[in-house]
Amino acid sequence: MLDVRKLRYFIAVADDLHFGRAAQRLHLAQPALTRQISALETQLGFSLFERSSRNVSLTREGLAFLPYARNALEQLSLAQSMAGKLATGTAGHLSLGYASSVALSDRFTQALQHFAQAYPDIRLNLIEEASTAQWTQLRDGTLDIGLSRLPPPAEYHELYAQPLEHEPLVLALPANDPLCQQHDVSLAQLQERQLVLFPADQGTGLNDTIERLFNVHHLQLNRGPSGRQTTSIIALVAAGQGVALLPACVQALEKRGVCYRPLREPEATIELLAISRREGRSPAAEAFLHIVSQQNPGA
Repeated sequence: MLDVRKLRYFIAVADDLHFGRAAQRLHLAQPALTRQISALETQLGFSLFERSSRNVSLTREGLAFLPYARNALEQLSLAQSMAGKLATGTAGHLSLGYASSVALSDRFTQALQHFAQAYPDIRLNLIEEASTAQWTQLRDGTLDIGLSRLPPPAEYHELYAQPLEHEPLVLALPANDPLCQQHDVSLAQLQERQLVLFPADQGTGLNDTIERLFNVHHLQLNRGPSGRQTTSIIALVAAGQGVALLPACVQALEKRGVCYRPLREPEATIELLAISRREGRSPAAEAFLHIVSQQNPGA
């Protein structure tokens, strides 16, 4: 295996084409430098320099070998730099799970932007998953962080849910619905309407929040058709198949045939949580949690 130190010596002499100046720059005695170059030539099996009493020049083989020597040192420098970044958590990868509606959140998009700018050597792997699937993947290490609307139950004691914000719910209606003429809508007005929800087996924080709201206000929840994605729920609303309660961030979709109205009940909000393992979080996960917790979506 080639000695990295000898490669550095070779490049220094090749740059100066003078053993004395190269030795001075390397803080070596000239005889020691000459011995090191000779040892490298013996190992390579060819001469690197033509030497005379007055001139030093690269041989044909030395000239051909020089770019490879430079590249080897550059790659070593990059490897050393990357090793330092991996050790401090500024390089590597981060697997981030998120619930369907979270992708539309300003906090989510701003956190991704700031994280990418602050840690360009960390590769983000984004995985859209329902909350219940996130818990399992966080526990087995498939995910590093989950952004969810639903806190994990007690049996997931190894997971920690960090509250980020409460976002208002809005009512999505077909554009020709009479309720679109109102400034806002009360939950009581929805008892006779079919609500488009996520499937019951999907385990989402949105369904859980809506059910809790209706129970608190002693209202009947009239279940309509279901969609597995936020976009499919809005498409069902546009098709006149029902109405939907969704996080306010979905208004960014501006789907034709759908209008949005705020709810009168101030408690009609939904929580956004960052879920991670309590122990053994990677430096990259810690960095992302710090950034997402500091974001100000209204800014």
